[in-house]
Amino acid sequence: MSYLEYNTKRMPSGLSKVLYVNWPLVVLLVAVACYGFIMLYSVAGGNARPWMDPQLRRFGAGLVLMLTIGFVPLWFWRSIAGIAYGLSILLLLGVEFFGTIGMGAKRWLVIGPVRLQPSELAKITTILALAAYYDWLGIKKTSHPLWVVVGIAIAAVPAFLVLRQPDLGTALLLTVGGGVVIFAAGVHWAYFAALIGSMGAGITAVMSSRGTDWQILKDYQYRRIDSFLDPSLDPLGAGYHINQSMIALGSGGWSGRGFMEGTQARLNFLPEKHTDFIFTTLAEEFGFVGAVSLLVLYLMIIGFCLLTAFRTSSRFGALLVVGVVGTFFLYFAVNMAMVMGLAPVVGVPLPLVSYGGSAMIVLMVGFGLVQSAHIHRPRLPS
Repeated sequence: MSYLEYNTKRMPSGLSKVLYVNWPLVVLLVAVACYGFIMLYSVAGGNARPWMDPQLRRFGAGLVLMLTIGFVPLWFWRSIAGIAYGLSILLLLGVEFFGTIGMGAKRWLVIGPVRLQPSELAKITTILALAAYYDWLGIKKTSHPLWVVVGIAIAAVPAFLVLRQPDLGTALLLTVGGGVVIFAAGVHWAYFAALIGSMGAGITAVMSSRGTDWQILKDYQYRRIDSFLDPSLDPLGAGYHINQSMIALGSGGWSGRGFMEGTQARLNFLPEKHTDFIFTTLAEEFGFVGAVSLLVLYLMIIGFCLLTAFRTSSRFGALLVVGVVGTFFLYFAVNMAMVMGLAPVVGVPLPLVSYGGSAMIVLMVGFGLVQSAHIHRPRLPS
């Protein structure tokens, strides 16, 4: 019996799996979610309704879902990766033809009593599919042009369908999240250099197409780019969001104005204060100290997840964890950069803090997969 075979027999089973849960990760997720509960209570004027109470219930359900997924062996998730990916593509196509429109975009699919946002599901299924693909492919073939094209296609198809909705923020998360898995799989750096060059050409094409018959983005997305480059061009229109956000960030100072004392949020100057711009509300009320504290918790979550990726002997598990971590990082990095004026406003929520059901549940599913890799990794005999 080989050493690996022996360790495989040491994998936990039954109730013993509870002992192997990554409990520090659970504690950190709860701590971040508590930031969200506090801020949602504040922006509602000291009320649990309409945001904190449902958010609390969703997070509770998400915790149960995370642990349930974590107790399922990793081989099961690898075996259904292709099915899950195919289902998400079918749902995205369903949105294209039968989706419902909300806030100027067709992003939702109504199936009976269920209102589903398939683009959120695609974030996880794309990572699953790429991790399973590169686990099947092996290391020696990862940089072969044919197999690189297949990997890119796996990430590009859902990103293209999401971009058509249009949802630029989610398409960005899908593209870069897939790129993280492809990079971690060992694809040669030259492909990424070529990709960066292509992105530069793509940005040029996007900007050149403005006002033409083949315009690539929607008008409101171009206005967001304009307001990012110069918010003063339209301070009461396209630049309003970022201007008010910068005022809130600056007025927080070192320690903030105090809990429920943020004037930008309480006087409704700050738009989307419970979703995309909740970080500015936090910074206004708790200042630099509160904002950095949340950032430290995020980085600790990433650290514990990456530790699981380094310790697992499963290539699929390692790539899966890295993909989830990469997507999680993009969530808060893009949101924070967006509200600080360092990136265009693309509608990316602050993970586990912003109000919303779909994004939170999908993140908890992702962390459930991280738990599965952590719980079922081979361990030294006691």
